[in-house]
Amino acid sequence: MIRIGIIGAGRIGRVHARSVAAHPQAKLTLIADPMIESAKEVADAYGAKATTEASDVFASEEVDAIIICSPTPLHGDHIVAAAAAGKPALCEKPLAMDSESAAEIRRRLEEQGTPNPIVMLGFNRRFDPSFAAIHKAVEEGEIGELEQLTIISRDPAAPPKEYIAVSGGIFKDMTIHDFDMVRNFLGDIKSVVAVGQNLDPELADTGDFDGVVVTLTNEKGYSATITNSRHCASGYDQRLEAFGPKGALFAENIRPTTVRRSNGEVTDAQDPYLDFFLERYEAAYSLELSAFIDAVQAGEVPTPGINDGAEALRLAEAAEESAKNKTVVTL
Repeated sequence: MIRIGIIGAGRIGRVHARSVAAHPQAKLTLIADPMIESAKEVADAYGAKATTEASDVFASEEVDAIIICSPTPLHGDHIVAAAAAGKPALCEKPLAMDSESAAEIRRRLEEQGTPNPIVMLGFNRRFDPSFAAIHKAVEEGEIGELEQLTIISRDPAAPPKEYIAVSGGIFKDMTIHDFDMVRNFLGDIKSVVAVGQNLDPELADTGDFDGVVVTLTNEKGYSATITNSRHCASGYDQRLEAFGPKGALFAENIRPTTVRRSNGEVTDAQDPYLDFFLERYEAAYSLELSAFIDAVQAGEVPTPGINDGAEALRLAEAAEESAKNKTVVTL
């Protein structure tokens, strides 16, 4: 049994608390948040203790491993502190607010003598059963060399403006998952072209794009296209297509049921897509936690790790540069 402490009792912290509570090899023992009432609410729900201090999680003898759900600017401090305490950590994305800060995390880990800590980055979509099945099929050569990868990721509605203002922007907050997915399939990327859209008048004053289309190419000339939007009337739109000379693989949207309706008003109608990321990726969060626990028990550095987080952030910065300057960015 791995005893887990969580830093952050916000939305994503509650997602992880739920996954820990449901996992047969994990137990939530401590949750920290500056807002003690939030920490207590989550702790009480799962029989854990609450504190306002993240330092208590690193020092606690009742915590074997840590899940970091703090604001992004604190990720570096918490990764370094977890490594110093000898405690494995699963850190939510993104790794940092910029590549300079990501490099600083590595430097600090080196300086304190923990250059390769057990740290997993929270790119949970790698563990989605459908996406993972396509990745496995590609790796086994089912469609030949992967020539084109298409990722569609649209949210039902935009997050609050207050969140957007501190999120780092759509590329670092939303597209970052897709950048990691592209690297997982295509490896290192050599060029990035991005188009940003400002089409939602409600978000016009955020200073951020509300939709993006990104094309990425690796050294072999194989490409990936990412389409994002902050709004989607039909729900949480999450699709993936892998295409090669021997065929194509498709991961379609998930619905509450498989029922189809045909009558005088509709033909072959289905339920809307799932409307919340937790429902859509519930299995992915559970499998991500299992992979983290396996790494902890084996004493191995997990994948995706710090380098994957840094590389995804690098792609996010390249895409932002491309969209703002209307140019191709070569890496």
